[in-house]
Amino acid sequence: MAISLYELSVPSYLQILTALSGVLDRGASFCAEKGIDPQTFVETRLFPDMLPLSFQISSVSHHSMGALEGAKTGVFVPPSNPDRDYAGLQKLIADTRSTLEGLKADDVNALEGKDMIFQLGETKLPFVAEDFIMTFSLPNFHFHATTAYDILRTKGVPLGKRHYLGKMRMKS
Repeated sequence: MAISLYELSVPSYLQILTALSGVLDRGASFCAEKGIDPQTFVETRLFPDMLPLSFQISSVSHHSMGALEGAKTGVFVPPSNPDRDYAGLQKLIADTRSTLEGLKADDVNALEGKDMIFQLGETKLPFVAEDFIMTFSLPNFHFHATTAYDILRTKGVPLGKRHYLGKMRMKS
């Protein structure tokens, strides 16, 4: 059985985005219970040369919804990191989920075979949409989602692997 570009991307993105929404909610609850300002988590890094939670969350959005938009337009550029507070990060994930939930399978599947460029400054890397999604977007998506989870975990938020995995697509 062949699997479509839509099936490979959108449900996978939504699974982790939904879980990440729950992870962020758990972080907010943890802060409320402990009297911690959740804003202190926004610029937290795992290591000084790594980017903060705010960038990780922005990147999760960018490497899901933004990757599909890049495949559609033919160009994907790295994400920016606009200033957001903790609630703004939660809203970004909710908005990303909402946008992805509104996509039609036929529209995403129509991107298959479409030429696109990953552009970083003057560097341009050529892809076809499905290779970009599978070899660049999805790995980056999971890297940044995992890093966001790890940042909150290091701050003491009680999280386990099941919080990261979310609701899996199981045989009914």
